[in-house]
Amino acid sequence: MTQRTRKLVGTIVIIVFVMIYGPIAMTLADSRIAELPGIAQAVVYMLLGLVWVVPVLPLIKWMQKPDPDQA
Repeated sequence: MTQRTRKLVGTIVIIVFVMIYGPIAMTLADSRIAELPGIAQAVVYMLLGLVWVVPVLPLIKWMQKPDPDQA
């Protein structure tokens, strides 16, 4: 698979993942986090805003892998 194709597939997967993760994070925030004190809410919102990056990092590394003929 060429790097260009990997980037296309990876981009589609990232978009789908964020479309699924976003509503889940919003539902969690609306139901549970609203009851926490203000500082705890801020920390949880920051974590929810950043945690989606963790599963996407290996995908981004895969997307950036050079083509076999360029290695």
